[in-house]
Amino acid sequence: MNFLQKLLQGIAFIPAVVNSIEGLFGNRPGQEKKDSALSFVSAALRLTEAVANREIVDEDKFKQGLSKVIDGTVECLNASSWARKQ
Repeated sequence: MNFLQKLLQGIAFIPAVVNSIEGLFGNRPGQEKKDSALSFVSAALRLTEAVANREIVDEDKFKQGLSKVIDGTVECLNASSWARKQ
């Protein structure tokens, strides 16, 4: 599987990751939950391997991008009926 396919699959399951982390760490600060989500998604995408294989040439910018995707997902979920269940 090429990296773009792997990235798109990783992004596709971010809502599930965010929901799971909210269930596990609901009382923790938002930044801790975000860091957990970022860590989980990075592991799922095998970020270290992608950097070593030069599929990712700027790891910091890539993580910043993932962080924005997570923030956007949380914003969308908080604006939906999902937030009422909490």
